[in-house]
Amino acid sequence: MASYESSAVTELCQNGRQVFMDACQLLLTYADNILRNPNEEKYRSIRLGNTAFSTRLLPVPGAVECLFEMGFEEGETHLVFPKESSVEQLKKVRDCIASERDKRLNSSNVVVPATGSAPLTPSPSLASEIKFFKTLQSNSQHVLMYEQPELQQKAREHIPVSELKASAQEKLQQARSLEPETTVNEDDFLTLELLRWFKEQFFSWVNSLPCSQCKGQTEAKESLSPSADDLRWGAGRVENHFCNKCQYINRFPRYNDPGKLLETRLGRCGEWANCFTLCCRALGLEARYVWDSTDHVWTEVFSSSQNRWLHCDPCENACDKPLLYEVGWEKKLSYIIAFSKDEVVDVTWRYSCKHEDVISRRKDVRESWLRETISGLNKTRQQSLPEQRKKELLGRLIVEIVEFMSPKTPKPGELGGRVSGSLAWRLARGESSLQTKSFVFVPTEKEKADKCFHLQYSVVDDRYTRVSNSNEEISGWENGVWMMESMCRKVENDWNMVYLARTEGSSSAKIGWKFECASVGLSVESISVRTSSQTFNNGKIDWKLRYLETQAEVNSDKNLHSYPEFVNASEVILEADLCGGEGNTAWQHTQLFRESLSATECSLEIIIILKEL
Repeated sequence: MASYESSAVTELCQNGRQVFMDACQLLLTYADNILRNPNEEKYRSIRLGNTAFSTRLLPVPGAVECLFEMGFEEGETHLVFPKESSVEQLKKVRDCIASERDKRLNSSNVVVPATGSAPLTPSPSLASEIKFFKTLQSNSQHVLMYEQPELQQKAREHIPVSELKASAQEKLQQARSLEPETTVNEDDFLTLELLRWFKEQFFSWVNSLPCSQCKGQTEAKESLSPSADDLRWGAGRVENHFCNKCQYINRFPRYNDPGKLLETRLGRCGEWANCFTLCCRALGLEARYVWDSTDHVWTEVFSSSQNRWLHCDPCENACDKPLLYEVGWEKKLSYIIAFSKDEVVDVTWRYSCKHEDVISRRKDVRESWLRETISGLNKTRQQSLPEQRKKELLGRLIVEIVEFMSPKTPKPGELGGRVSGSLAWRLARGESSLQTKSFVFVPTEKEKADKCFHLQYSVVDDRYTRVSNSNEEISGWENGVWMMESMCRKVENDWNMVYLARTEGSSSAKIGWKFECASVGLSVESISVRTSSQTFNNGKIDWKLRYLETQAEVNSDKNLHSYPEFVNASEVILEADLCGGEGNTAWQHTQLFRESLSATECSLEIIIILKEL
């Protein structure tokens, strides 16, 4: 062996014979080109996306390390051999590689292509692996945008930082008052507040744009050519949302620049996750962008208090529900990869409870290739990191690997709110039985003048109609309730039915609507209620009206019933308590407002005649 000893070459030697020889050939080519042409710039850089580099060196343990030991340094898109680097050092490593290669040549009659000749015959999966590598490389480079100070500042200018932090601090104090020993911290709550704000107030989902000319509906047509400005913001694809009514072409560039998305605030999951991950980084949260080969993307945020990565889907305002896609959406998962400024991690197993099924679908690339390619990308990315940071990342990775080793068992309530985890964490995510929505119906000026409050709710349309106030509508069952505990809306497309029920795994639930009129100088003269419910297998539902000490059981036979006990009341609360049922689906054995999806009548009706105090 050559007198110079190289740890990188030693690692390279651990590979199989053909892999070693092929890597040696390319390494010697790179080194010899520089030694023979020291003044030629083109030989001093290696493009990371180069097919030979990405398929023959990057996945091979020790190969990229040899280049670094020669003197190559990491650039944004290339490995570069700087002019000031020592050619002597490069020659030492080069000769060490050549010596090891010669040993193997002398011990066998195997014919190896000479330096500079055609590469070895590629494997049948080469084309797929090249494509996959480009995806890995593209995402790995893209997430570096989130680290740009000017982009983070731009994001902070759009985010109500003080408001979100104040809310996070308030909710943390509430959690600590209920569970003094909790380790959940402010960043955990800030993550949840950011998710809520992003979903409810900031970003908008686009299926089809409304026509900018006539405001009519549009439909997707063939794609349009991107303009120079589109390309400037990463929109290589421009959708044509065509208006058949006025024949206008509405352009929808699919921007990939998170800074531009702060301005447009429109898109589908790609735009949502892209912009949201930037917002996380702008608030100092450690975040990574997650790519799913079955066409979805989201974010993960690291919780220092829980020492783990939290699944965060801004499109769904969902946090820490990793089985949402496989169990809830019934997606057939195969590859899920997370990307951050420091690492690339195959996180598929976090999102699956059916590992054998997933493995059977992972046929795009060889597992060894994927493992080694990710390792190579990480070694390149982490080359210049401080040792302490490298140790921290390694420690986290070990925790993740241990997590991945055992397939998850879907817990009761996995999709409707976990029953596992600390009380503080469940409170933070709005999944405890203490959740209060606090919506109160108060008579408007029109209702006050008419002395009438008339409310209807349709579970089919999931919409309240305030008949007494010019048919004002409130969308979403949860947006009209005063309080709720472990409730969800369930649509059974196979049975063509819809209803409100308990969340999965919950042993009981509660929902309530509140009406108050004293604040506008009125009281109740009469109240009538029409509602319905259905139970199965020992399930039990109790409906009641109450005001102070006065209570009355409510009939749920779909007919309108009056309750004279509440004359002169200044407020009334309508409540339903759900419990009982049998087996793993007990939560489904108590149902409110069960209706066919084709039903047109309202599911809940409240009529209150009012009088002056």
